[in-house]
Amino acid sequence: MAVPHDVVVLGGGVVGATCAWRLAEQGLHVLLVDPEPGAGASHAAAGMLAPVSEMHGSEPALLRLGLHAAGGFADHAARVQEASGLGVGYRPTGTLLVALDAGDRARLADVRRRQEQWGLQVERLSAAQCRQREPLLDPAVVAGTLVPGDHQVDPRRLVTAVLRAARERGVEFRRTTGEPAVTAGRVTGVRTPQGEVAAGRVVLATGARATAHAPVRPVKGQVLRLRGNGSPVPHHVVRGTVRDRAVYVVPREDGEVVVGATTEDLGYDTTVTAGAVRDLLQDACALVPALAELELAEAVARSRPGSPDNLPLIGAGDVEGLVLAVGHGRNGVLLSAVTAQAVTALVTGQDVPPPVAACAPGRFEELVRWRG
Repeated sequence: MAVPHDVVVLGGGVVGATCAWRLAEQGLHVLLVDPEPGAGASHAAAGMLAPVSEMHGSEPALLRLGLHAAGGFADHAARVQEASGLGVGYRPTGTLLVALDAGDRARLADVRRRQEQWGLQVERLSAAQCRQREPLLDPAVVAGTLVPGDHQVDPRRLVTAVLRAARERGVEFRRTTGEPAVTAGRVTGVRTPQGEVAAGRVVLATGARATAHAPVRPVKGQVLRLRGNGSPVPHHVVRGTVRDRAVYVVPREDGEVVVGATTEDLGYDTTVTAGAVRDLLQDACALVPALAELELAEAVARSRPGSPDNLPLIGAGDVEGLVLAVGHGRNGVLLSAVTAQAVTALVTGQDVPPPVAACAPGRFEELVRWRG
């Protein structure tokens, strides 16, 4: 008879893979179940570590969580690199928020005031200072804000490295689908097309596919990747608003540039549309005209896992032995390490870090109760 696993992690994106690795570091017997690890939202993600740039005054809990995660991400990236022997593309480049007209400048100033009220590190820049820092910016840029602590990582390299680190720690992999198996109000393992796998705990980290088990919804995002081939690219992450659409430009150390992203309530649709490609390219080139000379290397669409209040669901589910790690929205990469830390604490009976406590799934009544 097969020896039961201590934990089965359902989902092999950046969140699930990091959970599996960290659990295995505690000496637990871990199985990760995913038909194609790393191929979901993590594959499309830009990898911005940007809690300050994405600050919304109505979401203080998300800001606190993001700042907590960003503060430890450099150490996390170093740990992953050491454990896997692979680079993850972590770049402490900072982020430049730019305005193209007077209206944008006023909005940027309003956001900066709120950021300063929170004690966040931001720096007001004139048009000349913006172009001094980023010479490739369009001459139409009239003002900007430098966010020196908002950095980036390459999600594809990060997931590849975390998956290798997990294997090195003894995590087993099963390339299939699975659902929690519940008997008498307790998780007994997972059901797969090949049969049931016994486990004492199940971590649900299936992203946008967790809609049957938690109040999350799929939010479509389309993203482009451009290839520089030696052409000059920006140094900072550059973000702005063009024709009332938010756009970002994320330069990689190998010359690749990521441009994104749409936000569409279209469920699991992963069609790349001509209109989205046109809009993203036009908006990105309005910020950085030199991007028009780059090769369009890839256009991809995936479903992000949104939650009702934009906070993830991290914590105990509504049946014994089930732990949720879903609903990260646009922040899965940023929050992957703190999510894994919290999940590991829950599984091993330790305290969850305070900023993550606000993510307890019990704040919603929509949680589905399985019946064995």
